[in-house]
Amino acid sequence: MTKKEQNRTSSGIFSFFSGAGFLDLGFEKTEGFETVFVNEYHEPFMEIYKSSRKGLNVTEPQFGHNTDDICSFLNGKPAQQLTDDLKSAKSKFDLVGFIGGPPCPDFSVGGKNKGIKGENGKLSATYAELIIRNQPDFFLFENVKGLYRTKKHRAFFDQMKLNLIKSGYYLTEKLINAIEFGAPQDRERIILIGFRRNTLTDFGLELNGSPFLKTFDWNSKTIYKADDIFSKNWPTQEEFIENSEKPFPYGLNKKLTVQYWFDKNDVSNHPNANHYFQPRAGLPKFQSIQEGDDLKKSYKRLHRWRYSPTAAYGNNEVHLHPYKARRISASEALAIQSLPKEFIIPENISLSNMFKTIGNGVPFLAAKGLAETLSLFIENSKTPELKYAEIISE
Repeated sequence: MTKKEQNRTSSGIFSFFSGAGFLDLGFEKTEGFETVFVNEYHEPFMEIYKSSRKGLNVTEPQFGHNTDDICSFLNGKPAQQLTDDLKSAKSKFDLVGFIGGPPCPDFSVGGKNKGIKGENGKLSATYAELIIRNQPDFFLFENVKGLYRTKKHRAFFDQMKLNLIKSGYYLTEKLINAIEFGAPQDRERIILIGFRRNTLTDFGLELNGSPFLKTFDWNSKTIYKADDIFSKNWPTQEEFIENSEKPFPYGLNKKLTVQYWFDKNDVSNHPNANHYFQPRAGLPKFQSIQEGDDLKKSYKRLHRWRYSPTAAYGNNEVHLHPYKARRISASEALAIQSLPKEFIIPENISLSNMFKTIGNGVPFLAAKGLAETLSLFIENSKTPELKYAEIISE
């Protein structure tokens, strides 16, 4: 171990809206981070979270797995317990961080679109208030691009940022695409990261007025550029032929294709291989859609030698297997989310809960890339001579 590795900053992570823990896993598999508290209101998701860690060599959270409504942490006994846990974590770790992606249908153009007035939309405000009250050293907020690009939702997002700035945080944000980190899907998400002023000054950074981290290097751990990927001549639509074989097209990146990840995770032999919804309308509906036809609003057939359009598996968007007359399985969906093949969902979980938590989760490689980006910012900020992340005025 080098001297620099010995001096690496340790960070205790408090996770909220954890789902099955895809975002958490990205941090847990990045040196310097340890999840110490997990909050997920929906108990089946929490069961997946706990069970999936058994084969992934992940340390149990010091302060346990919690299924309370996040609003309970703003008042009373749960709020006091969180305060006590934070104090304990700060005595063990160099830094303490909050991470979370509040439920997003109310900000999704394709979802409820109720914004802050929706029940799920209110949870984003609650998460921000939780950060403001508890003052972790840093935080990560993840949500759908509708929060960033839709005018009426953007007003809420801007106000939320203003509240965080007033409470002492310096911010940086970016609309990321999971494909740039190597996940085989075109999936955009807004990421907001904040650091407490005192944390930054403790690093030795000079703060020059603006509350924005202008040189936070969002691309330090990306592998590809989205524009370069999408400019390639990817296959479009081809006749659906059940159980057919097709050669890989020349000149494309195989690692970004659905079939590559199916092979990588050995999805046919995965414990969740037979977990998929049976067709209600019969086989003709599934057989009529061409391989690669993902333009329809509902039924989309993936192309084996192309990335997935996203990872939504709800009632409104049905993803079909490229060359089988069925929906994709849970094991295939986990592969598209770039998870390790050791990630397994228990047999007793309903199909609805399986696919809902898979679709809601942050692609693992994107989560790991974000964790590594944060880690690099922290480590380089501690090295004044690098001048890596000087905060400058707009």
